[in-house]
Amino acid sequence: MNNMARRDLRHIWHPYTQMEDCREFPPVFIERAKGLKLYDDKGNFYYDTISSWWCNVHGHNHPKIKRAIRKQLDSLEHVLFAGFTHRPAVLLAERITSVAPRNLGKVFFSDNGSTSVECALKMSFQYWRNTGRKDKKKFVALDRGYHGDTVGAMSVSGVSAFNAIFRDLMFRPFRAPAPYCYRCPAGKERGSCSLECINPLEAILRKNGSGIAALILEPLVMAAGGMIIYPKEYLVKAASLAKKYNVHLIVDEVATGFGRTGEMFACDYVNIEPDFMCLSKGITSGYLPLGLTLTSDAIYDAFRHASDRTRTFYHGHTYTANPVSCAAALAALDIFREEDTLGRVRDIMPIMRSGLEDFRDISIVGDVRHIGMIGALELVRDRGTKEEFPDGRKIGLEIYKAGLKRSLILRPLGNIIYFFPPLSVRKIELRYILETTRSLIMSASRHCKGRRPEAI
Repeated sequence: MNNMARRDLRHIWHPYTQMEDCREFPPVFIERAKGLKLYDDKGNFYYDTISSWWCNVHGHNHPKIKRAIRKQLDSLEHVLFAGFTHRPAVLLAERITSVAPRNLGKVFFSDNGSTSVECALKMSFQYWRNTGRKDKKKFVALDRGYHGDTVGAMSVSGVSAFNAIFRDLMFRPFRAPAPYCYRCPAGKERGSCSLECINPLEAILRKNGSGIAALILEPLVMAAGGMIIYPKEYLVKAASLAKKYNVHLIVDEVATGFGRTGEMFACDYVNIEPDFMCLSKGITSGYLPLGLTLTSDAIYDAFRHASDRTRTFYHGHTYTANPVSCAAALAALDIFREEDTLGRVRDIMPIMRSGLEDFRDISIVGDVRHIGMIGALELVRDRGTKEEFPDGRKIGLEIYKAGLKRSLILRPLGNIIYFFPPLSVRKIELRYILETTRSLIMSASRHCKGRRPEAI
């Protein structure tokens, strides 16, 4: 074990990690990074196929973002954002509202994805109070959604291993079944269905809309819930239902924003106007923490009052609109234009799509999902019945360990292997990632054959 890894285990508590496992499988010590590659202390490299938790858009060590950070440090590193402002924040607010859905003209700064969601929930809740509708205080969420780890964000996420232990801390939203085509909650097949999966959501809104503040969902891709990619028509209908029943629509684009789906935002695939958009991760390309909550002028105006201070939005963070983070975000947005990032993505998307389709003939691959530069493989014990691997068979973890030996980081979501590479990935790199992963899953498939169910 690397000496730094030993010292790490002496003092550090890692996220989403059973620390006892680290005795057998210590953390990989990363010394440097460049482009798509992370290098450890032994000189080995690993393809960062998941963008270091979905945030690295333009590759590691991009010179433009580093220059912007250095330049900003020479003038202003931080200032409180209550009663003060600064150039990077103003420019970023202008830039982000110019590319977001046209009705979203106001920006509230925070620190990360979870806090951007917390802001949207609190803003929606208080908007209705400010406008005399104190009865509208409930939320609707999808049962496989994930929106973060703060208490409010957990509350509107699906109950899972991520948050089940904290259930007693959380408020209870209405929950509608997710549009999970592979395991359709309505028992239908995509291609011959009429989006019956949205009927429970409509029933909730029809019955309870007068007491509901907002509907929150991840547009087109439910990320941590299993990289569930659902039809655009569902998003359009959900937005229409929210408007029909006078309920705010909160779109959580923390994972899907900034080119991941092939458009700047997943919402760009359809013509909707959400009331709130939550952003983080890719906004700085992962170089520094930053979160944004975008909303409309109409919602913003409900918090303005010359004498009624109770209408003020009493929420903030120490590092709100940190100038260095804002400078990094501006540089990341510049790169989209200067390097034609979305053009590159559309050029490389066919390789992602065809490479993923090649996995369909592997016996343990139950479903293949993809949109833009996001792809997922759902591994099952029986393709005919869609039977999942029991918890005791950590096939995803086995493939992750095998991937490290082949220079790949394939951190699974249970039995789901997914791809979320930086948009700067080159064609030769993407082909290697897909072909190597295919060989690893083929090997795992052969290993599974003939084993007793209780051993799998």
